[in-house]
Amino acid sequence: MAIERIPDWMANLEEEDLAFIRRFVLASGSLKKIAGEYGVTYPTVRLRLDRLIQKIQISESAAQEPYIALIKRLAVNDKLDFDTAKLLIHEYKKQKPE
Repeated sequence: MAIERIPDWMANLEEEDLAFIRRFVLASGSLKKIAGEYGVTYPTVRLRLDRLIQKIQISESAAQEPYIALIKRLAVNDKLDFDTAKLLIHEYKKQKPE
């Protein structure tokens, strides 16, 4: 059965991320094997996977809190440092009516 609709979390990923997911699945989830294929260390691949996980989690929460998702996405993509991101999110939540 073909996918009729691409999930939002997948549609929001970059081609590079999708290629990584494909290689990860074909390597049966072996980060050691992926590290060898990319010619990098295991911790580098682990960091890449952790960032990909964060991107997916952010994408899934974007519908509920689009502003917070944007701030988190900027931080994950190194466009904004994490301390500033936390401060912006904290201030936003203080201003938001309960």
